[in-house]
Amino acid sequence: MKKVEAIIRKSKFSNVKKALHEVGVTFFSYWDVTGQGNEKEGHVYRGVSYSTSDIQRRFLSIVVNDDFEGATIKAILDSSFTGEIGDGKIFVSQVDEVYRIRTGEKGHNTLK
Repeated sequence: MKKVEAIIRKSKFSNVKKALHEVGVTFFSYWDVTGQGNEKEGHVYRGVSYSTSDIQRRFLSIVVNDDFEGATIKAILDSSFTGEIGDGKIFVSQVDEVYRIRTGEKGHNTLK
């Protein structure tokens, strides 16, 4: 099993959620996060330019069976891409075991 974590633009979250559902990933967690990144450009609000070092993003955490890893990553990449600095990052790590609290069962079937 794999844990796919992604930091994306908040404005792309609806696109990413739809793309994940289309490939069969229907359960994941997400948080609003603030961080520091490579984005150095200022923002313009009502004609006034201002600079901020805090970047608002959404953090997604998804655990999938190994056979869903590629489709999950492709869905996130395709649906969150703008081509601009600040599109985000995807991190993939190994998950050794998963338990379903309600039944106590463990393994790949707990993700269904």
